[in-house]
Amino acid sequence: MIKRTSQLPGFYKVTVAERRKLVAEATGVEAHEIARALDGGGLEAETADKFVENVLGTYGLPYGVTLNVRVNDKDHVVPMVVEEPSVVAAASNAAKMIRAGGGFRAEIDEPLMISQVQITNVKDAARATSAILAAKAEILAKADRAVPGLCARGGGARDLEVRTLGQPSDEMIVVHVIVDCRDAMGANLINTIAEAVADRLASLADGRVGLRILSNLCDKRCVRVRCRVSADVLATDDMDGQAVIDGIVNASRFAELDPYRAATHNKGIMNGVDAVVIATGNDWRAVEAGAHAFAARTGQYSPLSIWRRDGDALAGFLEMPLALGTVGGTLRVHPSARLSLRIAGLESASDLAAVAASVGLASNLAAVRALATDGIQRGHMALHARSVALAAGAEGGEVEGVAAIIVEARDITVEAARRALSVLRETSRRPSGDGEALGKRKERQSSTAVEG
Repeated sequence: MIKRTSQLPGFYKVTVAERRKLVAEATGVEAHEIARALDGGGLEAETADKFVENVLGTYGLPYGVTLNVRVNDKDHVVPMVVEEPSVVAAASNAAKMIRAGGGFRAEIDEPLMISQVQITNVKDAARATSAILAAKAEILAKADRAVPGLCARGGGARDLEVRTLGQPSDEMIVVHVIVDCRDAMGANLINTIAEAVADRLASLADGRVGLRILSNLCDKRCVRVRCRVSADVLATDDMDGQAVIDGIVNASRFAELDPYRAATHNKGIMNGVDAVVIATGNDWRAVEAGAHAFAARTGQYSPLSIWRRDGDALAGFLEMPLALGTVGGTLRVHPSARLSLRIAGLESASDLAAVAASVGLASNLAAVRALATDGIQRGHMALHARSVALAAGAEGGEVEGVAAIIVEARDITVEAARRALSVLRETSRRPSGDGEALGKRKERQSSTAVEG
């Protein structure tokens, strides 16, 4: 039995092949399996043609891993698919800080989803509500008969709610059938149930069937994550840990009071959450919709996480709805999605939600710490410089050299990268002696990256 670990020092310094070997040793997933599932984008065009319509091919995005993630005393190497520089490195670095304080503690609700059935032209909402609630057992049994496979796995309809909407002139009711989806995200199951019970509900309400669909505001399926970070690991070269805590708490209060700031605060959380959701073949649009609706549930858009001082340490708390699946849908046919669950060591939807939310909180910590200290651009642009170097035509080992030069010059543009590339290539044609200077530039750039 392999002892899983998410601590892989110096991971960012080695080659892609060496990283695959390290992840294989840390997770028990063979390196050749990683290569087979990820090389070429992880999905053949013929398979993609069965996913969506009018397929021409596939579109690749970087597939990285967040390190140092420890949730409820278990280690996870967490796959992330994201195009934005610094997200993976920043999450790994923040997770390392949180790990030093004991890691993440997560609580997950039961996997309950809401199946909505709208009934319109209701003449007497009070009478309709009473009639539907009186037939609750019948409706739940009808719902279960529509999804026998789910019931066989221990899931099924659990409860029923009736809500009145609109004014007397256009009064309508909406019925919520609450369904335990087990390890599925549940969208297709929920929609099947809505279709199955709609006509009977309309008959009971003496109204007409309207929409029948799941709700992505899955507020009965929330995850809550906590962490505690000591001041010493938060310190920078220019600020002590206590000052950094004060800055992070100030950033949190700003988000709590201002929806304009809260939107960007939450975007930092979703940087981590979405990247894990995409890597595991789940529906990130549904997750985004639910998260932002939940953030606005009080009538003012608010942050999904808050940060407070806890004695001499920093305490973080995140709560958000998160409907994810580890069975069904894309997972059955997408090799990279299946690989992601194996690398992370995840089998249940609840564990996946806990890990995704934890990575979201880590991403949030990285962002607010950067804002409270050096500003967000310093580290972000240092990593962005590599993309700029590629755009300028740098190849192989030239990429790091060009990136180092333009970061040092504080001119991270394609034009500057082209000039740097020209100088670098001219230098490489000269006799040895200039190589030492280039090596020092590369070393300085590496120090600006966030070590996993």
